[in-house]
Amino acid sequence: MNVAFIPVRGGSKSIPLKNIKLLNGKPLVYWAVRAACGCRYIDRVFVSTDSRIIRDTVEKFAKEEGSSFSKVEVIDRSEKTACDSASTESAMLEFAGNYDFSTIVLVQATSPLLTSSDLDKGFEAFRVGGVDSVLSVVRQKRFNWEVDAEGFAQPTNYDVFHRPRRQEFDGYLVENGAFYITSKNDLLRTRNRVSGHIKPVEMNEDSFFEIDEPSDWGIIEALMKKQQQTREQLPVIKMFLTDCDGCLTDGGMYYSEKGDELKKFNTKDGMGFQLLREHGVLTGMITGEDVSLNERRGEKLKLDVYEPHCQNKAAVISRLCEKFSIEPENVVFIGDDINDLEAVKMVGLGCCPSDAEQPVREVAKYITKAKGGEGVIREVVDKILGYNLNT
Repeated sequence: MNVAFIPVRGGSKSIPLKNIKLLNGKPLVYWAVRAACGCRYIDRVFVSTDSRIIRDTVEKFAKEEGSSFSKVEVIDRSEKTACDSASTESAMLEFAGNYDFSTIVLVQATSPLLTSSDLDKGFEAFRVGGVDSVLSVVRQKRFNWEVDAEGFAQPTNYDVFHRPRRQEFDGYLVENGAFYITSKNDLLRTRNRVSGHIKPVEMNEDSFFEIDEPSDWGIIEALMKKQQQTREQLPVIKMFLTDCDGCLTDGGMYYSEKGDELKKFNTKDGMGFQLLREHGVLTGMITGEDVSLNERRGEKLKLDVYEPHCQNKAAVISRLCEKFSIEPENVVFIGDDINDLEAVKMVGLGCCPSDAEQPVREVAKYITKAKGGEGVIREVVDKILGYNLNT
């Protein structure tokens, strides 16, 4: 059984009872509970607290939310694990001694920008062979410096004579404290929230911010309002279409010694299409090629539409919209090259990979952080699910 553990104590010093202070109209802890309840891999959500006021608050909003919060249970947290000097691990270990589970995800209430989709990705990473723990991170693209013993500054992550452009700079990963996943066995053995082979899962760069001080409150509330405005601006998606080479693949052409053509697809995209199907979104591939390899991949992905040898993708999308009685504004199309240009422009959410041709990037409404073949489809799916389908 997979459980979420959300520790919230009543003795916060910087912001008294901050865990139930209203943030964007809801108690702070509400947002962590909401994300955990929406995760498809979590069976039960435990909120651990030493405060009667927090208990009453959580039980009240869980009851008001009804079946969508049915996984929630509020449990007691001892004074020993809720004092100022107690570690989060001490509360986790106390919980592990009293409850039966196989996998635990520690969810921090101070990270209200966490989404169910982030947690889904975390559990999918944890399920990969050889992974012992998972933690959430954000990618920062900043130029770091350090000062030596003589007081002179030196860059630590770039060459001052070859300053990279932001879009070409890989940056570095920073732990954002939103969630951590590990097994009960490893938690008890190491007495730590993560151990062994640790896999990072990237979250939106806005989630770098946590609520620790009063000044953080206004920043995060502004970010949440910005996300809400973005949700309202995005169309409801009913059909999801993509080009193949350069989107589903890295655009490379690989050949075996026998001359067989090979392509590299990303398994994350397969899960993305599955999530779309579960939400009733039609899926399809529109490609200028007519090769059996693409068709076989489409069959494996269980796509509703496969359109090969396509010279005019915009015309194909118009025909599909008429066939399924869907407006173009309710369609996603992902393309990467100039033959995709008109199709990207005509749909409600035209997208492209970060390494798409410049004319396509100029008209796309969303440019993924991922390059072609590196999970482009999954990134766009996460955006849709997070913003349009209330995941």
